[in-house]
Amino acid sequence: MADHVDRVLAQWHAERPDLDVSPMAVIGRLSRLSALVDTELRRTFARHGLDRATFDVLATLRRSGPPYRLTPTELMRSAMVTSGAITQRLDKMEARGLVKRTPDETDGRGVRVELTDAGGELIDRALPDHVETEHRILSALSRGERDELAATLRTLLESLGGAGS
Repeated sequence: MADHVDRVLAQWHAERPDLDVSPMAVIGRLSRLSALVDTELRRTFARHGLDRATFDVLATLRRSGPPYRLTPTELMRSAMVTSGAITQRLDKMEARGLVKRTPDETDGRGVRVELTDAGGELIDRALPDHVETEHRILSALSRGERDELAATLRTLLESLGGAGS
């Protein structure tokens, strides 16, 4: 069954047979999937009064283990949040009572960001819904297909320097 990307490839083959447009088969589908996945995840986050960046910070703090406290730099490295956005994001989250900043006991100049009880309760409510959304998104794939896709995507990410540490 042909999809939109197949039709685009056929058009390019007809118009520019001299070009190898085969990467478009992968990149085009990744782009379309990214938009669809983003829409589904945004709906899930919205049901909990969250956006992606807030969810990522809360999830990063929660999975760090007790006492659920990290420096802003550790958060930036672990969460999917850029350095420019972290201070603004934390200001908003602190105003909502989801995190609190406290002086770093080991470095008087630094701060630690800690998950509050309200933040912990919120991420613990949102996480199962988030995981269920991800299961639903991937439901057309068998477990083996998911594992193979995850490994292939990891290889691609690593080749582009985007796998992180």
